[in-house]
Amino acid sequence: QLYSTIGWHPTEAGSYSQEIEDMIVSQLDNPKVVALGEIGLDYYWMEDPKEVQIEVFKRQIGLSKKYNLPFVVHTRDALEDTYDVIKEVGVGPRGGIMHSYSGSLEMAQKFVDLGMMISFSGVVTFKKALDVQEAAQKLPLDRILVETDAPYLAPVPKRGRENRTGYTRYVVDKIAELRGLTSEEVARATYDNAMRIFGLND
Repeated sequence: QLYSTIGWHPTEAGSYSQEIEDMIVSQLDNPKVVALGEIGLDYYWMEDPKEVQIEVFKRQIGLSKKYNLPFVVHTRDALEDTYDVIKEVGVGPRGGIMHSYSGSLEMAQKFVDLGMMISFSGVVTFKKALDVQEAAQKLPLDRILVETDAPYLAPVPKRGRENRTGYTRYVVDKIAELRGLTSEEVARATYDNAMRIFGLND
């Protein structure tokens, strides 16, 4: 019942090599590998220069397109550059996912327009996360996902604890509240969205 994604995280971009790329590629034909990621840009930790991160990000988006897989994006303090890279390289037919999204509705819509889906974590339950809540409320329901980002970002009422898979229900409940839907409706929609983007209906 378990599936995986595989990719080279931006905080490790400086150690990316042809050998690493070959290792990633060797895993992509495994039917249990359903996406390439997390990939992207991280300017918070800034382990490697922006130029290095951007180049590694572009190469991996290219791999996702070549191997017909969606890609999962980690972005921290780098939303504009992340958008610019995805727009430049282009999203393949399988699309991509903005993981643990924490930006505005306007920016989320720009990613959706490129062919991305927006995934919400426990952040959407935080009192001060008004931008994220607006995005979860107003984006098309067929373009959103829910996740944990365990062991981090546990949702209210579990905030501050180690996050767990089962706590995804609180993310669903909050999105349902914001949208005026039942939790069951949001759970069904996000489940169907996940099955579709990860190709688990094929």
